[in-house]
Amino acid sequence: MGVFALRSFQPGDVVLRWDVSHLIRKADTSQLPETERHYTHPFDNDRLVLVQPPERFVNHSCDNNTEVRDFSDVAIRDIHPGEELTSNYSDGAGFQFICACGFENCRGKVG
Repeated sequence: MGVFALRSFQPGDVVLRWDVSHLIRKADTSQLPETERHYTHPFDNDRLVLVQPPERFVNHSCDNNTEVRDFSDVAIRDIHPGEELTSNYSDGAGFQFICACGFENCRGKVG
């Protein structure tokens, strides 16, 4: 799964605004199914956002075209229609995984 641009975006354009109404206390994370834990992002010192569709389907890339700012995905370079939207999960992922983005300078490990 992924999210793909339907139109062009310029650097600084907000591509997606997150729905931050789904908050969970960090202490309650263990109550989430394992599959849902991968869709959390820090909100404040005590809570996490349970990231909702479509933003939860923005995949990681070591050559990302967006970054998270104030719970929005913001373009950091030109994005063209049909291009997959990607983000750098090292900026906030609460878990580790092996990266398979395929970028020539891939870090190999995220988180």
